[in-house]
Amino acid sequence: MSLRIVFMGTPDFAVPTLLEIVGRGHEVVAVYTRAPKPGGRRGLDLTPSPIEREARRFALPVFTPATLRTTQAADSARAHGADVAVVVAYGLILPKPILEAYPLGAFNLHASLLPRWRGAAPINRAIMAGDAETGVMVMKMEEGLDTGPIAMKERVPIPFEATAGDLHDRLARLGADLMVRALGALERGTLTLTPQPPAGVTYAHKIAKEETRVAWERPWQEVHNHIRGLSPAPGAWFEIAGEGVRVKALRTTKGEGAGLPGTVLDDELTVACGEGAVRILELQRAGRQAMKAHEFLRGTSIAAGTRFG
Repeated sequence: MSLRIVFMGTPDFAVPTLLEIVGRGHEVVAVYTRAPKPGGRRGLDLTPSPIEREARRFALPVFTPATLRTTQAADSARAHGADVAVVVAYGLILPKPILEAYPLGAFNLHASLLPRWRGAAPINRAIMAGDAETGVMVMKMEEGLDTGPIAMKERVPIPFEATAGDLHDRLARLGADLMVRALGALERGTLTLTPQPPAGVTYAHKIAKEETRVAWERPWQEVHNHIRGLSPAPGAWFEIAGEGVRVKALRTTKGEGAGLPGTVLDDELTVACGEGAVRILELQRAGRQAMKAHEFLRGTSIAAGTRFG
């Protein structure tokens, strides 16, 4: 026996879960994802989401509604005859009629230890806040934002130099396994749900453009967490004094020395912060490929005393 599943997801993070569900023999009767976005040099080509690409590879029916808040959307949801919905970083709110369309409910994979970091950017926010650990959770969905009871969870430590990209990939794989285990328990009737505790609620708001610039006046640990929490995208950036070109810092570590915040201290891209310093290990000039610091310095002369702003 296998479950009839409606899968809802959009970005790369959701792909391992879809592949794992298909691989375990469940019947995916419909895939919901965000509509293709304009791409190409002139924005004339439409780029499908990573989930749409995978769904079409398996010849699964794909739906890209702009909203689920219509009678038509609710009717369509019921018409699939699915047992359950699996939601992974879909990007649209599921209103009550959609949640009620599936007899066994809708289950969401969320990349945090709820109730900490409810919302859109839990991986980025956990690193930016300097959290020592995070995880993935399978949650039965309610109308509230990530408020539903927890079915299963896995904790992972956040390594000192791990970027959001590193953590994203690890949690995507771990989450895929967690979701299929939860679906197996659901199928057997052994899945238990635990309400989220009322204490410890925080929100992982979307990353705003105005918070991506590196603030060198902050202590080195905060600068380090900010940079790795935004790497590789959208990227924490700075400008080299006099150039006016944005450079993204992608990987850093603790540096030695001190000085005026934003001042380069040596020939290895160690930069002074408000307290201590960070050493940039990997960076990317606007319009160029990401490169290691020593490769970057071969093409760009940055002497000690250079200011970053």
